[in-house]
Amino acid sequence: MKEIYQYLFGPVPSRRLGRSLGIDLTPFKRCSFDCVFCQLGCTTHLATDRKEFVPFDDVCSEFDRWLTTDGTADYITFAGSGEPTLYSRLGELVDFIKARTDIPVIILSNGTLLQHPEVQQETARADIVKVSLSAWNDESFKTINRPAPDLSFGELLSGERDFRAMFSGQLWVEVFLMEGINAELRHVQQLAEIVAKIQPDKIHLNTAVRPPAEAIAKPVAREKLEGFCRYFTPTAEVIASFDPVQPDRGNEVEGEELVSLLQRHPSTATQLADLFGVETTAIHTALAPFLRKEALHTDIRDGEVYYK
Repeated sequence: MKEIYQYLFGPVPSRRLGRSLGIDLTPFKRCSFDCVFCQLGCTTHLATDRKEFVPFDDVCSEFDRWLTTDGTADYITFAGSGEPTLYSRLGELVDFIKARTDIPVIILSNGTLLQHPEVQQETARADIVKVSLSAWNDESFKTINRPAPDLSFGELLSGERDFRAMFSGQLWVEVFLMEGINAELRHVQQLAEIVAKIQPDKIHLNTAVRPPAEAIAKPVAREKLEGFCRYFTPTAEVIASFDPVQPDRGNEVEGEELVSLLQRHPSTATQLADLFGVETTAIHTALAPFLRKEALHTDIRDGEVYYK
C-alpha cells in the first residue's frame, strides 16, 4: 500500500513539472488572496502574518520517510492549501530538502509577501519560483484577487520586481485569464506590458478549467488563450489542462491518495483516470467510501461532476 502523508502529496504527473511531489505548509485556505478563480473555494482565513502553521520537524520527518520509501520525482513543489510564503520556516525547509536531494525545488507563490526582504531571501533558496499576476491596477486587483486589507497592487508589483533583481534562479509568472473579467485584448496587452517589466524567464497563461470559487470566473477557450501568447515577452505558454496528462503508471489506485490530491485539486473522474492511468470505474470504486462518509463532495460544472 502506498504511504499516505499529512503534509506531502503525490508525486503526481503534471504537464509542466513531470512527476511532482507537493508539500503543503498552511491550513486549508489560509491565504493573502481570496481569488475569484481559486479551485479550492473561497479563502476562510485572509491573512498576511507568517507562522509555523505545521510542525517543522514533522514535515522533515515525512520528507525523509518519502526519500526512503520512494524518493523519485522531477520536482519538489511548495503548494497546496494556501500561500506557502506564509510559513515562517520556509527557508529552513528548503535548505533541509536541498541538503538531502538534488531534485529541483519550486515555490508556487502569489507574490504578495515578496515586498519583505526576509521573504525574498527565504524564497530565493528555491531553484524555481512562480508568482502570479492577473490584475493591472488596484481596481482589478481588488476585483480578481480580493487581497488582504493591508495589500496593494503597487506593493505586489514592486515586490515581484525587487525579487527578480536579486533572484538568480528561474522566475516564472502565471497570468490567470477569465472571460468577462480580464480576457479582453486591451486587458491582456496591459498585463503583458506589466509582466515584461518583471523580466520573467517563462510566462504561463491559465484559465478556469476546474470549478472556481465564484461562478463569475468563466474559462477562456484554448484558441483564444493561444492567440494571446504572442503579446507577452517572452512568448507565453498555455498551461491550462485542456488535455489529460498521460503518465507511465500501472493500474493501481488508492482512495486515500486520490482524496489527498482532490483536497488541493478538484477533478472529474475522467481527469483522475487519465492522470493515474486507470479506468474511470476504478476511480468511482475508490472514491465511493469517501462520498458515503462525506469526506468528499461533488460540484457540477458545465454538466461535469467534480470531486472536491
